[in-house]
Amino acid sequence: MSNYDELKPDFSKGLLTVILQHYTNKNVLMVGYMNEEAFEITKKEEVVWFYSRSKERLWKKGESSQNVQYVKEMYLDCDQDALLIMVNPAGPTCHRNTESCFDVAPAFTLKDIEQTIQDREKEKAGASYTNYLLTEGIDKIAKKFGEEAVEVIIAAKNADKKETANETADLLYHLGVLLHDQGVAVDNVAAVLAERHQKSNNFKGERKDIDVW
Repeated sequence: MSNYDELKPDFSKGLLTVILQHYTNKNVLMVGYMNEEAFEITKKEEVVWFYSRSKERLWKKGESSQNVQYVKEMYLDCDQDALLIMVNPAGPTCHRNTESCFDVAPAFTLKDIEQTIQDREKEKAGASYTNYLLTEGIDKIAKKFGEEAVEVIIAAKNADKKETANETADLLYHLGVLLHDQGVAVDNVAAVLAERHQKSNNFKGERKDIDVW
């Protein structure tokens, strides 16, 4: 359930400054502006609408390119006059056909793998290797994960950096499929890691036998 109704932007100062950020890789995609009507439509449709200062009208981001921005999360800043929207873009955000309007290097995270696996399952693509694994079930998935782990070890023993990177990429993909099959989100794993990291920092300089790392 979204918390959008709890957000109360302060429109008394004028248009609301809006930052779009990629939901998975965290790249900043663009900056736009909303009036109250654009904000309400965005909440209702869960796709981003802006107010165009040059055209003096509402506009749906992607209305021409079809590269709409699907809302995942929204956060107001401490003064309630700037809005951060985490989005899942349907395509490039910038008119230059790039992911971002800022010249940032492309990023890729485990959440991108997670999103791809979710998309493949929804598409039900017959030729999808992901769907093949999900259909076969945990025994097949676990077997493939184990095989990839062994291949990483072999590449590392051979001191082959390129092959180690390639095999690790395969391993992380199969780990993503395994997590999806088990209903475990990347955020669940990240929460455990964050907790351990916090505990490790708290214990810094103290007894090493209680360090979680």
